[in-house]
Amino acid sequence: MAGAKKRKTNQAGIVRLPSYRARRITVLSVIGLAFSSLVWQSLDRQVFETAFLQEQGERRYLRTMTVSASRGMITDRNGEPLAISTPVKSVAANPRVIKNDNVTIGALASTLSLDPDRLRRLLSSERSFVYLKRRINPDLAEQVRALDLDGIDLLSEYRRFYPSSEVMSQMVGFTNIDDQGQEGMELAYDDWLSGSSGAKRVIKDGKGRVVTQVENIQSPSPGKDLVLSIDRRLQFLAYRELKAAVSKHRARSGSAVILDSRSGEILAMVNSPSYNPNALRGRRSSSLRNRVVTDVFEPGSTIKPFTVAAAVEMGRFKPDTPIDVSPGQMKVGRYLVRDPRNYGMIDVATVLRKSSNVGASKIALSLKPETLWKLYANLGFGESPYSQFPGESSGRLPHFSDWSSFEQATLSFGYGLSVTPLQLARAYAVLANDGVRLPVSLLKQEQPVEGERVIRQSTARTVVKMLEAVVTSEGTAPQAAVPGYRVAGKTGTAKKSVAGGYSEDKYLSLFVGLAPASDPRLVMAVFIDEPRGKEYYGGLVAGPVFSKVMSGALRLMNIPPDKPWHEHTLMARVGDKQ
Repeated sequence: MAGAKKRKTNQAGIVRLPSYRARRITVLSVIGLAFSSLVWQSLDRQVFETAFLQEQGERRYLRTMTVSASRGMITDRNGEPLAISTPVKSVAANPRVIKNDNVTIGALASTLSLDPDRLRRLLSSERSFVYLKRRINPDLAEQVRALDLDGIDLLSEYRRFYPSSEVMSQMVGFTNIDDQGQEGMELAYDDWLSGSSGAKRVIKDGKGRVVTQVENIQSPSPGKDLVLSIDRRLQFLAYRELKAAVSKHRARSGSAVILDSRSGEILAMVNSPSYNPNALRGRRSSSLRNRVVTDVFEPGSTIKPFTVAAAVEMGRFKPDTPIDVSPGQMKVGRYLVRDPRNYGMIDVATVLRKSSNVGASKIALSLKPETLWKLYANLGFGESPYSQFPGESSGRLPHFSDWSSFEQATLSFGYGLSVTPLQLARAYAVLANDGVRLPVSLLKQEQPVEGERVIRQSTARTVVKMLEAVVTSEGTAPQAAVPGYRVAGKTGTAKKSVAGGYSEDKYLSLFVGLAPASDPRLVMAVFIDEPRGKEYYGGLVAGPVFSKVMSGALRLMNIPPDKPWHEHTLMARVGDKQ
């Protein structure tokens, strides 16, 4: 055949095929070189480049993870937990890894109770990390783990839990999803309670699961515990009785606070209605406020003891000094000051016992405006209580230079100034502490604190003695009496300010008292806002709350009785309650 290679023949005529030796040598050489190359590369990677390859692998699977720190615990003065952090799991996903198909979406949505469309949008993100659900319970975490999905991870976090629920809510407050304080003491002491997060390096597999921990970069530092002055037992007692009173009188709200007059510590601080801090939903914004420190009001007749104290301090009046309040009203400028009835000729002690507006006005107008203003200011009216609670109000005390005669008269029985429940309780604590004002505290005090003398000891004791008559059958608050104990206090029934003046059917019912009167230890202020019904006087609405709570509090604190039991009789309701 043309072009074909000629075949060699031997003498016998047998055809000899070409040996292709050169080709075989070439092919074998190439194969040998290739095999040698593979052997060398394998040797190089496994022996000489081990460190490099490990580094490259770690870059792909080594991750730095944040290690959450536990938030400090909040306890009451006796170590009872009020806010604790418990470890929980949160579900996170890597949208770049997880399959965004119907099977995966359906399984996750069903397990986590999420909307499938919302879940699909989350997993369509360009980010490498998204939360799917935070702080789930252990059972649900196990269900997620059982799905064994690529790109799904369970992270360790902490969830805040409040054992006392609504009883402590406005005072303790709560944290957000990231464990940051949002209200109450959680917010006020957030820096103190918050810990410092740690960090560690881990290796994750292709499904995003932690295979092993490589290195602890920084250990988490837990937050510090916070010990409050609150006594959990007294808090429960006060909340129970306050809530019952608000319900009974169909009131808008109620507040109460108990102070230790010897230390300035706040032993209880309650509001109703309240809310459950353990539930993320259903919180009404109006229920979040701690009204004891944020809401201001005109204190009404509860201010009269301080008007009398100013007069006694100046030496102008004594308990038996006569005052003519006939005919039950008095004209001051263009206005009238009225009493519920004509009490005629009475003494200073009876002005408090019967809560005479005319008598208080005559006492106030006999003093220089500056004298009355100075005592009010020294008691803490018009300034912040400095309890460190977020949003606390300073109230309002107008300067005496702006007073008219009528304003001076109305200030004597609690109109024209505004105070918070805490401010009013603190002022009564001055009377209970023999005239010395102590700083109030929401933290437990380990050492005695220094106070400031506001009035003489003799003046304070004189006023307290007069206030004991208020809690008798002849006073305005027999319902505030406590069996076995001498009680001193004052009622208040203030008309609420509305547009154009004062409402004729909206009241604030108050009672502030101290016990035992022979050696005062506890001071309590009770406020019921807008009680509806026939009963709205402070003695009838707030007085019984004081009696029930103070009775339990004195016994819980083992304070001995100072009144023989046979002297205590059931007090009958009297005609004029103010």
